[in-house]
Amino acid sequence: MKKNMEQANYLKAIVIGIGSFLTSILGVLAIPTVLMVASNVTDYITGLIASKFREQDINSYRSMRGIFKKVGMWLLVIVGAILDVLLEYSLANLGIQIPFSFPVASIVEVWITCNEIISNLENIQDIGVNIPGFLKPLVKNIRSQVEHQADILQEDQENREEE
Repeated sequence: MKKNMEQANYLKAIVIGIGSFLTSILGVLAIPTVLMVASNVTDYITGLIASKFREQDINSYRSMRGIFKKVGMWLLVIVGAILDVLLEYSLANLGIQIPFSFPVASIVEVWITCNEIISNLENIQDIGVNIPGFLKPLVKNIRSQVEHQADILQEDQENREEE
């Protein structure tokens, strides 16, 4: 019994250490990144399961293509973070400070996560599980709101550049 408690405490320490490390590196992007990666992994798994119900073959080419798509999504977030640093630097040189960090990367992550959740729901539905009617419209609404907010940010940025 004591050995099990020690193992549990050791596991807790590892999880806390990894979480602290990720939070220190990612900062404000930690939660969206974890959610995005979790939805990527879940989408990959549900896609593999759903392919059997769709009578699709699972082959290494399609599997690798799916993995590369997920990596591409992560690269989009990195591009967003690079743009954020570039914008922050440029605006700081103009004497303008933005009150938040990594808006582009955050928006990209939320948008990707919404798309992955929609894909998860479609995969789960293809497996034969009934999906509550409100889920897919809810996620699509969130994605639409993110796109709308991104458009507003772009318009604000263009207005600042004109001034």
